[in-house]
Amino acid sequence: MKSLLLIFAVSLLSSSFIFSQKEVSTLNYEPSVIHPFGLPNPDAPKEITDFTPMIGICDCKSISRNPDGTWKDSLDMTWKFKYIMNGNAVQDEVWRGNELYAGSIRQFQKDSSEWVVSYFSYPTVAYTPGVWHGKKMEDKIVLTKPQNAPTGMKGSSVLTFYEWDEEGYKWKGEWVKDDKQVIYPFWMIECKRRK
Repeated sequence: MKSLLLIFAVSLLSSSFIFSQKEVSTLNYEPSVIHPFGLPNPDAPKEITDFTPMIGICDCKSISRNPDGTWKDSLDMTWKFKYIMNGNAVQDEVWRGNELYAGSIRQFQKDSSEWVVSYFSYPTVAYTPGVWHGKKMEDKIVLTKPQNAPTGMKGSSVLTFYEWDEEGYKWKGEWVKDDKQVIYPFWMIECKRRK
């Protein structure tokens, strides 16, 4: 097993050296020692800066629902956002107090003028089928994905970033019935920027 890990590590290290000097010099917007969270690429759509208030590391409190609808105790969580793909996309990484690790990749599609967001998690290895689509609307970023309730009722998962400033931001996950008559919050997060 150790030899397999060593081979894997060596192959990763060697693959990092296959870029030519020219290719490395064009990766100006990737995370670096000087810019640990990367930079928005000026050639990317202007919406790449929608997530600027979230870029960096925040310490957060996360609270979600139990299956019976009651709220669980809050958990400590760290949420890190950075620019990736040479400043053309945004990635986030989450570490929660109960040893859940998760993350998303966010890309802005010019043709639809929407963000497209995929989600992954561990230890429940999950690529959430489908993606969320959405955009910044005034003082919120709202992302939506069709998702039926456990009862079969048609609706959507709606994720919203809001109330951001230099100190931090808030996030909420809600299930919303198609006719908007039922709005069921299932997850709330409040984040403070790490100093």
